[in-house]
Amino acid sequence: MPPDIVIRRCTTLPDFHRCVEIQRLVWGESDLETEPYVTFVVAQQTGGQVIGAFDRDLMVGFSMSLVGIHAQTPYLHSHMTGVVESHRDRKVGRLLKLFQREDALAHGFRLIEWTFDPLELRNAHFNLNRLGAIVRTYVPNFYGITTSPLHNNLPTDRLLAEWQLDSRRTIAAIENIPAAQPVPVATIHIPAEFDQWRQSDRARAEKIHSSIRAQFQSWFSKGYAATSVRQTPAGADYGLIPWSDF
Repeated sequence: MPPDIVIRRCTTLPDFHRCVEIQRLVWGESDLETEPYVTFVVAQQTGGQVIGAFDRDLMVGFSMSLVGIHAQTPYLHSHMTGVVESHRDRKVGRLLKLFQREDALAHGFRLIEWTFDPLELRNAHFNLNRLGAIVRTYVPNFYGITTSPLHNNLPTDRLLAEWQLDSRRTIAAIENIPAAQPVPVATIHIPAEFDQWRQSDRARAEKIHSSIRAQFQSWFSKGYAATSVRQTPAGADYGLIPWSDF
């Protein structure tokens, strides 16, 4: 753990207000799209999670989860995880997720899900390669068009990460244990220039965005799951294998 970083559950109103401040710093959305502090109060009160990362006495990141149900089995939906810019690339996000996992297991949960942008490749690498999550669901324009500059007025398409907390795959990933991984049967390529096109060539960015959406939806409809991301000189490739290989 980085020096002076403490991870703990948030339980007080000042903690919840600080979560809102970090949310504004990270996503930069309008007030209408920013979760109010009462949402964090409710999440904590109803069996979900509000977890903070503290540098001495200052919260520098948080993760908030809500309780969901799949076929009468409860799970956690991790709605947002954010870290202030000064503390990124210092393993704070990883510490939050690992604490989130241990806390969930301690309360009887075996699954955490969350959504992420398929075009944010650092997040994809973290979720699939470093945490051991898998993806079998693609949700077009999940949040609609938002005011966040991070989304650049593109549809907020999302992949749904499934994190089976006590699976061999997850344990191997978080403990850095070498494990035999199935060779991808299919790949979906994300061009290295996409972020540049998103800023300077709107038509091309929208075309690539639509193509990636169609590829994910096609492979998922055939019973495949995305399980890895591999960086290449030309960008990155998602690796997909049949569900039956798990």
